[in-house]
Amino acid sequence: MLTLVIPVYRNEGSIHELLKAINTMNQEMTGGLEVVFVIDGSPDNCYEILRNLLPSQRFMSQLVLLSRNFGSFSAIRAGLASGNGDNFAVMAADLQEPPELVVKMNQMLLADDADIVVAVRENRDDPLFTKLPAALFWSLYRRFVVPEMPSGGVDIFACNRVFRDQLLQLDERHSSLIAQVFWLGFRRKHIDYIRRVRHHGKSAWTLRKKINYMMDSVFSFTDLPIRILMRVGVTATLFSGLFGLFVVIARALNYIDVPGYAAIIVLIVFFGGLNLFALGILGSYAWRTYENTKSRPLHVVLRQHEFNS
Repeated sequence: MLTLVIPVYRNEGSIHELLKAINTMNQEMTGGLEVVFVIDGSPDNCYEILRNLLPSQRFMSQLVLLSRNFGSFSAIRAGLASGNGDNFAVMAADLQEPPELVVKMNQMLLADDADIVVAVRENRDDPLFTKLPAALFWSLYRRFVVPEMPSGGVDIFACNRVFRDQLLQLDERHSSLIAQVFWLGFRRKHIDYIRRVRHHGKSAWTLRKKINYMMDSVFSFTDLPIRILMRVGVTATLFSGLFGLFVVIARALNYIDVPGYAAIIVLIVFFGGLNLFALGILGSYAWRTYENTKSRPLHVVLRQHEFNS
């Protein structure tokens, strides 16, 4: 059985169309579908609508109402933890991702070709002013956070129960669920699709949330800010030495006639660079302490077999 997790936030306009698509999906899968709707503190009537409509649907379902808006990643985790399937999939409620993707991803899991299947956007049927910021965002994400991240980013995925169990063990606040998916490894396959235009509602994926998401990902999965700080500090310290030599020569040749100027400038530049370098060293120790507090496993076993002679 496949458990389909759908986080819901401000999606009341697309619920009827969503249920129709899920019923079609359930027919294709001959009834082997369970759907977990997670209402992520949505301020509209999503919960009331689903509570009234789900009892009459032909597929098995759960309706989970969170006490407030915790964010889509937390909602997905709640749905994954509540599901009873052998395989799990995640899909957005706005139908921008074709629902048939879920069927294809489940088929790949059933064929035992992969433990995790991610849907990769090869194109976006979106306006240009939406495409360009998204392309820049995922380009920076690949460059600084997860090099394996596809250029179009990942919004939906499907996995088997073993992968789901390992993913739920990474119980971290202010982190990136998608980055965790790639960090875990396992056998991973991609499936391409073209993202559809959003017909109902407005995306809650604002610029502020994108910036926060990038910051959470950077601080959770890379020590890049600390390395930048150390390199800037080393560069500034070396530059201060050269600059100090230049100031001393200029003072000796009487190009600088202000008393104490040379010494003050050299000390300011030198100790400014030294401070940055020292902060980088302290940050390296803090980063290692932070890594240990996250309690991620030191290794993840993909398969284990025992043979009796």
